[in-house]
Amino acid sequence: MGSSTNELLTAEEIEIMQEIMNIAFGKSAADLAEVIDTHVVLSIPYIKCMEVTELPEYIKNDVKDYKNISIVEQGFWGKFRGDALLVFSSGSGKELITLLQQDQEVRAGHESESFDVLESETLMEVGNILIGACIGKVAELLKDVVTYTPPKVIVEKYYGDVISDAQYDPDKAAIVLRTDFRFDKGNVSGFLFLITSQESVSWLKQALTDFLEQYE
Repeated sequence: MGSSTNELLTAEEIEIMQEIMNIAFGKSAADLAEVIDTHVVLSIPYIKCMEVTELPEYIKNDVKDYKNISIVEQGFWGKFRGDALLVFSSGSGKELITLLQQDQEVRAGHESESFDVLESETLMEVGNILIGACIGKVAELLKDVVTYTPPKVIVEKYYGDVISDAQYDPDKAAIVLRTDFRFDKGNVSGFLFLITSQESVSWLKQALTDFLEQYE
């Protein structure tokens, strides 16, 4: 396949993938609205192919204005495989607790829990919905079935300390699918990154072709 990351997907394939991501992000926003009575505003998905070594710098550049961030990270496995990284702006966890408490009597069940635990659980719950609905919809549209690794949560850390260069294999390329989001209630915003590896590319190309043929 050569070393050029530009060869991973053609312009047409990127366009189809953007359309699929639009549908998938819309599904995740709708699923979240059933839990929190708020509308999630999403940007147009952005897709970029790059060397894996460029990935940490790329993500850091997107989130640097937030300074401190919270992250929900979850791996997914199927023919479509990779990592989902949901990055929240500073203070989002506390805002989400407030939003959830407005809709349900959450506090009653959490009297004995520390605020830190509640914040972590709330970020994980929202992360599960956004990531699960988004990846699940992509898999459904591309006729795949995925399973997930348990999510990991990092709460309120300086962005430079939590996005490390060490966790990615330098010999691989990646396709990054990104959208930024904000809630129309509360001061909650962030980015959702789906990072899929070179291993998924040949399957993805065929799946996108099959997807397009349904509409021709």
